[in-house]
Amino acid sequence: MMGLRTLLLVSLFAALEPMLAAGSHRGRSMPGSPVNISREDRGLRRAVLAAAQFFNNQSNDAFLFKPSAVLGAQRQIIKGIRYFVDLEISRTVCRKRDDNNSNLSSCDLQPAGRLQQTIQCHTEVWVISWQNATRTQVFHCRA
Repeated sequence: MMGLRTLLLVSLFAALEPMLAAGSHRGRSMPGSPVNISREDRGLRRAVLAAAQFFNNQSNDAFLFKPSAVLGAQRQIIKGIRYFVDLEISRTVCRKRDDNNSNLSSCDLQPAGRLQQTIQCHTEVWVISWQNATRTQVFHCRA
């Protein structure tokens, strides 16, 4: 009898293993796992702007940078929403020292020339809306 139970358990695990290994649950992603999202997602736009602000605060460049392209994005619903984003940020014509540059949308990108610069980055931004908190946890770039 014990051998039959063991055989049944081994058979059940063998049947379920491909589904568990793929991280799927009836053809959908598992709860809590990251999912691809549209580049037009409102929450994503806020996360990308928060990441750009983080970059500008860390950078010693004389000019502000702003997002110029979102290459890919995922959202993970955990304690809040965590965004995983691959993006490009580009140097603008707005100088950091100017006080009227709090809105990046009014800053044009640098025209073609020696000051033009675009950087590819990966960022992870955690948004906890009920605490009114946005935290950029990871920000890695390569020129």
